[in-house]
Amino acid sequence: MRKNSIKNTRINGEVKRELSNLISREIKDPRIHPMTSVVDVEVAPDLKTAKVYISVMGDEKAKNDTYQGLKSAASFMRGQLAKNLNLRNTPELIFIIDNSIEYGINISRLIDKVSAQSSQNAKEVDIDETDEDIADDDVAEDE
Repeated sequence: MRKNSIKNTRINGEVKRELSNLISREIKDPRIHPMTSVVDVEVAPDLKTAKVYISVMGDEKAKNDTYQGLKSAASFMRGQLAKNLNLRNTPELIFIIDNSIEYGINISRLIDKVSAQSSQNAKEVDIDETDEDIADDDVAEDE
């Protein structure tokens, strides 16, 4: 089975959905932050390992605590995957903290800030041009 095959894509989606449900509903570890989400899952073609990309909204301590909680619950989640999914092998779960959502939010804030500044500068330029037009009109009337 190739990495980007239809079957592999389907398995990735099923594992992602199942892990999301397990993390949000089944695992009661207090270290796991409530704003934890599974961003992506990459199951190896041989079904031996699965890289689970997780996003945690919070500070570095919340991320580290969540990571440790997920690592300690990995065997439980693997057992639940084996029970709920019909796979030849149940993959070993490797958790990876994914900061792409926070990065995207930060970029969006920066874009909003720059666009607000540019619109403010455009208003100031319009006001200056209007003042110059009025001054030019006054000079033209005096002549």
